[in-house]
Amino acid sequence: MVFEMDLNEKNLSRKNAVIKIIGVGGAGNNAINRMMNAGVDKVIFICANTDLQDLDNSEAEIKLQLGAQLTKGLGTGGDPIIGERAAKESESIIRDVLEGTDMVFITAGMGGGTGTGASPFIAQLASEMNILTVAVITTPFSFEMRNRAEVAREGLKKLSEHVDTLIKVSNNRLLKEISGDWTVTDAFLKADEVLYQGVEGISALITQHGLINLDFADIEAVMRKAGTAVLGIGHGKGEERAKEAAKNAIESKLLDKPVETAKAIIMNITAPKNIKMQEMNDATQMIKDMASEEADVKFGLCLDDNLPEDEMKITLIATGFDNTANIQEEEQPAIYRLPEEIDDLDL
Repeated sequence: MVFEMDLNEKNLSRKNAVIKIIGVGGAGNNAINRMMNAGVDKVIFICANTDLQDLDNSEAEIKLQLGAQLTKGLGTGGDPIIGERAAKESESIIRDVLEGTDMVFITAGMGGGTGTGASPFIAQLASEMNILTVAVITTPFSFEMRNRAEVAREGLKKLSEHVDTLIKVSNNRLLKEISGDWTVTDAFLKADEVLYQGVEGISALITQHGLINLDFADIEAVMRKAGTAVLGIGHGKGEERAKEAAKNAIESKLLDKPVETAKAIIMNITAPKNIKMQEMNDATQMIKDMASEEADVKFGLCLDDNLPEDEMKITLIATGFDNTANIQEEEQPAIYRLPEEIDDLDL
């Protein structure tokens, strides 16, 4: 059994929310590595996997081997039942890892064994411990095996029962943003990047130093028991970077629900230090104009010295959708078309 910890939680001031990010399975572990390489800080990174080889390649502070007796350090063979049993075998250790947590992100790729099977059980434990629980997951590309889509759909249903907020990123929608000369490796790296951006876009509002910060209570008010949420990411460059970033976030191909029907929106503006007041006003006003009058819109501004001076990024998290709201049909490129009966992974 592997349970490695390399941190001193006593150094985390209790006036700040304790945020932990758990990457479950291969895709989740990849997302954790990307976040750490990108310099996301003031959070605790955890990798959970049945596969010891994957854990060895992880850079996380905490490495949690699931189901050591069950899988003997190997993978699940793509079987989510084994993934769930592995997590249940490790229940006491998972609870220990989650102790003292205010907010946990669970990030995984749906369709495989560990991510699909273990994530719902980890979310269940977090919910029982009254931890604000947010899942950011991807669904399979349509060029993957058919059974992965079916497995993903069942995993989503289970996961949705135990999380406060579920953000589903459709890899099929990513295909719309991928140029024809991208390799398959490029496509999967892009999926990992979107997982990272979804988690970072929320956690940065609480943990990063910025001119305008949201505290944990602000985030909790929007995301506690919020149900399904959608993620929009927009980039802007040049003189009109603010308006361009806001427009691209609103029109993001990742959005599978109309943002104007959301009851709450979190907006994170990431910009270099040269951002002007008028630019911030332009971006926030575009979001407010798009949202319904009743929507609770919260925004923060994080300064990033690593961004080029002429660029800006906006991340939108929209929650509180009416179950009767129209859901945009998820279209897939014709060359990757799945059979109609498994074409849509919406809950």
